[in-house]
Amino acid sequence: MRILRLTGVLLTALAMNPATADSDDYAAALAKFSGSAEISAMLDQSYGYALFPSVGKGGIGVGGAYGKGRVYRGGQHVANTSLRQVSLGLQLGGVAFSEIILFKNQDAFDEFATGKFAFGAEASAVVVTAGAQAKLNTTGSSASASDSAPGGAATGGWNGSMATFVFAKGGLMYEATLGGQSFSYTPL
Repeated sequence: MRILRLTGVLLTALAMNPATADSDDYAAALAKFSGSAEISAMLDQSYGYALFPSVGKGGIGVGGAYGKGRVYRGGQHVANTSLRQVSLGLQLGGVAFSEIILFKNQDAFDEFATGKFAFGAEASAVVVTAGAQAKLNTTGSSASASDSAPGGAATGGWNGSMATFVFAKGGLMYEATLGGQSFSYTPL
């Protein structure tokens, strides 16, 4: 019973994640991702992207993640979005990260813009690191990093017509869970 109460408190805290990001937060997150030569080149090729400056993830048995973001097409803010994830399984702790999803073409953008887009449990993101070790995917694994230096290393590429990168902001979490990310889409 105590674990259920702690989980409820944790999920409430996630719902109150710094979701009131301002334009400076978005500019800083984009600058951080653009600091990687590989991501910068992919951004130049992309039709658009979704940017989440701060996502909180945590769990005690039952976990979740939440963050608010913006969707850009041609460098213009065209929609708002939110990321939600619920996971079940062995997990303990919490992490914070920034996430960017690149859309290579209009079809990928349009698929995300349906408002019903979700990454399956097998989807993964490349973690941008600058001297930190981390791994994060929607099925769990572990994330343990705290680094604010731009220009981190990223090794990844297009997965079909999308690419997802995560910059770990801090925290420590152990998990072996099942769960996927789902996204909303609200045009301006």
